[in-house]
Amino acid sequence: MILHLYFARKFLWMFLGISFVFLALLTLIDFVEQVRRFDSAVVSFWQVVELTLLNAPAAIYNILPLVMILATVAMFLGLARSSELVASRAAGRSGLRSLMAPVVVALLLGGIAVAMFNPIVAATSKRYHTLFENYRSGGTNVLSISAEGLWLRQGGPEGQSVIRAVSSNPDATVLYDVTIIAFSPNGDPLRRIEAQSARLTEGAWDLRNVKSWPLTAGLNPESSAQRQETLSIPSSLTLEGIRDSFGTPQDVSIWDLPTYIRQLELAGFSARRYTVWLQMELARPLFLTAMVLIAAAFTMRHARGGGTGVAVLTAILLGFSLYYIRNFAQILGENGQVPVLLAAWAPPVASVMLALGILLHKEDG
Repeated sequence: MILHLYFARKFLWMFLGISFVFLALLTLIDFVEQVRRFDSAVVSFWQVVELTLLNAPAAIYNILPLVMILATVAMFLGLARSSELVASRAAGRSGLRSLMAPVVVALLLGGIAVAMFNPIVAATSKRYHTLFENYRSGGTNVLSISAEGLWLRQGGPEGQSVIRAVSSNPDATVLYDVTIIAFSPNGDPLRRIEAQSARLTEGAWDLRNVKSWPLTAGLNPESSAQRQETLSIPSSLTLEGIRDSFGTPQDVSIWDLPTYIRQLELAGFSARRYTVWLQMELARPLFLTAMVLIAAAFTMRHARGGGTGVAVLTAILLGFSLYYIRNFAQILGENGQVPVLLAAWAPPVASVMLALGILLHKEDG
């Protein structure tokens, strides 16, 4: 038990140390990139610092598999050089038993990353994207999904309009059961429009089965209401702008993802991309564990055996290969070419089985 705690503590300190080094390096690189992107006359130094700090959690979160590999490599190379690993094997402890502590720590770190760090990354990423768009073009997202349906906001020289729809087609270019409130440039309500459907065309919404009420002071809205078969109202929205407004699944906390997926489906959108991301996040602790096993399979050896550099390079390259296979499976899952569960769970399970196979082969050898 004492030896397990010693290995666990050593692995944890290696993981934290390497994470801090990468965090400092990535923050410095991102700061230089943010300074290059923005004019100092428009965005101040402290605003650039804020953007950099907001983007840092997502950067370190994305490279957790690499950090796991390097922490495992550093730990076992250190144990080999100090002959602690040899002493452990001489005491009758097998290689797989020596791996129990790092594996448990990797699982716990993966669980903490998903349960606690993921919401932090989602919040900071969402804030980063909002500020980035504001600084770059002064614009904000125009689309919002809620339990009440789909909400859109558009603006122009004639004023702002708020659009609510019960449902839509997958790309939000056709809305159903639509309500539109039009405002004047000074913020006064002008009219309310209800339509059975609204189709986005170039520069306009084409409405069908329309009823409109004027909201001008002094008029009775109901007595002044008009019904029309079709109506076209100007729009500053585009299909590309609506797609960009969705953001990314990384901007939604894992605790909010199930509700968000249900809201997307009720609004008529495809939630497959978010479903795949949810399952990928749930499988993250297992994939981080696979990275530990892969690194240990090539570095849990005596330093005097030679070929240490080749073994380290092989472990890192194999880890990168599995990481890209996982990303490729995610793309296949988002495109609907493979089932969601298969896309999310097959790469980590296969990685664990591959690493165990290599470890058992070396143990028998």
